[in-house]
Amino acid sequence: MTQTSGIHKRQLAEFLRGCRGRISPAEKGLPDHHRRRTPGLRREDVAVLAGVSLTWYTWLEQGRDITVSADILERICTALEMSSDERDYLFALVQHRAPPLPAVADQCVSPALQRMLDSLNVPALVKTARWDVIAWNALVTKLFRDYSQLQPGARNLLRILLVDDPDFQADNETHRATARRVLSKFRVDYSQHSDEPSFAALIEELTRDSAIFRELWNSPEVINRSEAIAHHPQQGGMLFEHTSYVPEGSPTLRVVVFAPQDEATAQKLAAVASGLAESAAKTRAKAQQPS
Repeated sequence: MTQTSGIHKRQLAEFLRGCRGRISPAEKGLPDHHRRRTPGLRREDVAVLAGVSLTWYTWLEQGRDITVSADILERICTALEMSSDERDYLFALVQHRAPPLPAVADQCVSPALQRMLDSLNVPALVKTARWDVIAWNALVTKLFRDYSQLQPGARNLLRILLVDDPDFQADNETHRATARRVLSKFRVDYSQHSDEPSFAALIEELTRDSAIFRELWNSPEVINRSEAIAHHPQQGGMLFEHTSYVPEGSPTLRVVVFAPQDEATAQKLAAVASGLAESAAKTRAKAQQPS
């Protein structure tokens, strides 16, 4: 545990006391002693539930400069039934960093995030750390591919780029550069989820089906950023500059946004977006007509 300031000590103590106070001993199968002066769990209850000594837990609440492992913090989070936001807050107070990524990656997006995608006038999608595409907007469907027509297991962007989509493999030089770039980023994502069987299954699948994956996968090159120029082979050779962002509250997801890289692409994109908006307006008007 790093040096804790006075403010952090008070925040930590108040936070842990608050978490203890909202849980009754009965909920945890503990005897409810009649001599309790305050509601909720006592420090010794939390120590027992988390598998630590009472002295150690008391020092933690007091903000003493003690060594606190991520494993012990996770056990305290479980004992105090913390939400994911509370877990983030505890790690920030104690270790001044975000907690380890959850073992099971997010597999869905919130309605608010989907509405944000739909409101953009550029293509945008959401992918998991395994590069499975789980959400997208209409411009992605129009310009790249209609993911709704693919089975969920076939929506993996790595497999699409390296195996399934012949358009991205037509130019060998471009395809090779794309493969190097995406695998450099995927190595970083894999390093954070290497214990998950789904990642091992994907690597085994790509090793079997992609010669370029077999050739490049063991390269030491890594890039912890998703920024590049993407050439769209259809729609008159449009050029997109894409980057990715972590949506708040979903650390294993990435929102990938494709912005036009030049004026010609911007004009073509505006025309496509206008056509989609007009079509959507007609559909809404037809739906509102009395039957």
